Amino acid sequence: MDIPISEYREWSGSGVALWWLGQAGFLIRYGKLNIIIDAYLSDSLAHKYKGEVYPHIRMMPPPISIEKLTDIDYFISTHSHSDHMDPGLIPAIRDTNPDCRFIIPEAARITGLERGIPRDRLTGVDAGNDMTLSEDVSLSIIPSAHEALKQDGLGHHHYLGFIISLGDLKIYHSGDCIAYSGYDTWLKPHRVDLALMPVNGRKDELSRQGIAGNFNFSQSVDIMRKHRIQFMIPHHYGMFDFNTVEMDELEAGVRDSGLQDRIFPAETGTMYSLKKE
Repeated sequence: MDIPISEYREWSGSGVALWWLGQAGFLIRYGKLNIIIDAYLSDSLAHKYKGEVYPHIRMMPPPISIEKLTDIDYFISTHSHSDHMDPGLIPAIRDTNPDCRFIIPEAARITGLERGIPRDRLTGVDAGNDMTLSEDVSLSIIPSAHEALKQDGLGHHHYLGFIISLGDLKIYHSGDCIAYSGYDTWLKPHRVDLALMPVNGRKDELSRQGIAGNFNFSQSVDIMRKHRIQFMIPHHYGMFDFNTVEMDELEAGVRDSGLQDRIFPAETGTMYSLKKE
């Protein structure tokens, strides 16, 4: 039975349930475990870029109010950009969820602390790390290239992708990423069931303004096919008018791919569930 995101704590089915939070954000529930990844739910970017060329005004309201996010066990950010590590959200999650652990790139540790993550609840990770969260929940971490691979002076990657193993299911969140040399080698061993992939692409005019791009839809489908990924939820659109994909264009791409029963463009108000037969 579908459960609205406002009642995510009531879901008790088998397998995994997911809700899209907008942009690259998802709420994932497995058993009674609740994970948030790359959530942007505030208006921090609209305040930061007010009056600028790209004012970052929301096209969609948050699908859930911040104060309703309780019983969150893990808060994951793939990198430090504010639409993935929201400075307007972190303090609320910290205060409302005293047992929540924050998992972020080691390269972003200082940024995470500055945005309010408690030092004793922060775990910094890097590409190549594996991390056990519970008896049957774990993370495997690979690099992502937000137009380019980037490492700090100690060799820690700034941009990461997370393979989240939940029982016998594997969900891959690429973070912001484009293809890079070695990408397939990193991803191949993980036998992903569901990929959460950005599809907003990249534009030279945005890159020149420091707004890095992502896979487009066809590139994400190519990855899905190459790695025999069963299902995909495209995302990273509908938030900012200068960096989005039109829904009719995306739906046409799904039809043209012939994978209508395996690709489900992210929609707020929808619960996605996945379990092995």
